[in-house]
Amino acid sequence: MHVVDIIIFVCWAVFWIYWVVAAFGNKAGQSQWTRFAGVRIGVFLVIFLLVRARVFRGSHSIVSNPWLEGIGMAVFLAGLALAVWARVYLGRNWGMPMTQKQDPELITSGPYRRVRHPIYSGIILAMTGTAIAVSVYWLVAMVLIGAYFIYSATVEERFMVGRFPDTYPAYKHSTKMLIPFVL
Repeated sequence: MHVVDIIIFVCWAVFWIYWVVAAFGNKAGQSQWTRFAGVRIGVFLVIFLLVRARVFRGSHSIVSNPWLEGIGMAVFLAGLALAVWARVYLGRNWGMPMTQKQDPELITSGPYRRVRHPIYSGIILAMTGTAIAVSVYWLVAMVLIGAYFIYSATVEERFMVGRFPDTYPAYKHSTKMLIPFVL
């Protein structure tokens, strides 16, 4: 295992541990996906075991170029930083994708000033960095997670329009869903 692989693995582990710990103390909410929590945990465990078994390495690895490793690491770290920054700004309003919180607040500052779903953007960016630095196979995971996040964002936005009919449409019009100035 290369040093970059180890650093990325450790950073992902620390990120997800932070994510779980930060979830305690959030506002109560309802999620139609709560009943599938065991399935999601199982999927993450399978992915973790596949990564540990180096299934995502091999002939499709692009880590032979130190420049790509460095660029991938920078993109990865920028993505994690964006996701954490956005999570901090949401505070107690954060929840699993498509969760409807009791007494939600519309957050439009910090990273939410330019993008409506910066946590999703950050995780997608971090996965892209992982693909660049570690293996092209990570692009498959990025595409699948990206599709899930776009679906989640669409569902969440329908809820937000209903919850904040006077302010959310203007906010939606002035920002992009995932990529500033683009999408």
